[in-house]
Amino acid sequence: MRLFKLIALPTLAITTLMSPITSSAQANYPNKPINFIVPYGAGGGADSRSRQIAQKMGVILNQSIIVDNKPGAGGNIGTEFISRAAPDGYTIGMGNFAPMAVNKTLFGNLRYDPETDLTPIVLIEKGPLVLVVHPNSPYKTVKDIVDAAKAKPGELTFSSGGIGGSHQLSAELFKQSAGIDMIHVPYKSGSAGLTDLMAANVTMMFDQMYSAMPSVKADKLRAIAITSKKRSPLLPNIPSFAEVGYPKVEVLNWQGLIAPKGTPKGIIDKLNAAANEALKDPQLRELMLSQGNEIGGGTPADFATLIKSEAAKWGTVVKTANIKPE
Repeated sequence: MRLFKLIALPTLAITTLMSPITSSAQANYPNKPINFIVPYGAGGGADSRSRQIAQKMGVILNQSIIVDNKPGAGGNIGTEFISRAAPDGYTIGMGNFAPMAVNKTLFGNLRYDPETDLTPIVLIEKGPLVLVVHPNSPYKTVKDIVDAAKAKPGELTFSSGGIGGSHQLSAELFKQSAGIDMIHVPYKSGSAGLTDLMAANVTMMFDQMYSAMPSVKADKLRAIAITSKKRSPLLPNIPSFAEVGYPKVEVLNWQGLIAPKGTPKGIIDKLNAAANEALKDPQLRELMLSQGNEIGGGTPADFATLIKSEAAKWGTVVKTANIKPE
C-alpha cells in the first residue's frame, strides 16, 4: 500500500504540471506554420479549394498554412498521413468523400479508420453531380435511359474517373434505384472519361458540375438530370432525379477539414471558427456557387454526423454492387 502511494503522488504531480502547458499551447495556437495535407494531386478540384481555404484561414489565424499534396490510393495515402500526425493542430488536411466515407468498405484493409483515427473540423462544401450524354445521343430524359437499359440490359455504358469514386457510385446508385444493368468503363481520371464521352465512345457519365458545365454550355454535352434534391440555379431547366421519380439518387460530393484524433478541442474550435469565417469571404463564396456547389460551414459535430451517415449509405451501395478496388 505504501509503495502505491509513493508512485501515485509523483504521477499526480506530473499530471498537474502538464495541464497548464497543454492549456498554454492551446491558448497560443498557432505559433508556427500549419501543414495542410491534400490527399490528391496538384491542379485538381480538391487541391484548388484547399489552397483557397488555406490562404483565407492563414490570414485569419495570422499564420502560414502550407499546402502539401500526398496523392495516391484513392486518397488513402494522404488521409492516413493526417491520421498518423501529431495531434497538436499543426497537421490538418482535407477530408474527402471517398477516403472518409467509401474506402473503408471498398478496400476493407485501410491502415486508418475515418471514425476513430480522425477528428472532423468543418464541412467546406458539397456539390451535386450531373448526368450527361453526347449531344447526338438519342437519350434526352432519365426515362429514355431507363427504358433503353431495360430493353438492352448490359449494353449501355457509363464512364468514370476510377473505381469507387463519386462518378461510379452515382451511376451504381442509379442502377440500383432503377433496377437496370449498365457497364462501368473506368478511366485514369474524370477528364479522360469525359473526353471519351464527348467522342461518343461511352453512353453517359455522372460528372461534377464544375467539370461538366463548360462542355454543357458549349453544347458538347447534353445534361439530363442532377443528383441534388432540387434543381441547380446553373441548370434551371434540368430536373433533379427526385423530380423524375428517383429520390434515392441523391449524391453530393463533399470535402471538409480534418485533424488527427486527439487534437485538443480548443484547437479544433479555433480552426473551426477560422474556417467558418473564411467561408464568409465574398470572393470564395462566389467561386464556390459559380461551380454549382453548396457552401459548407457549421460545427465539428455537424460534419461528424454527415461523415457517419454517408459512410453507412455508400457502404451499402458498394456491397450491393460488389465493387472491388483496382
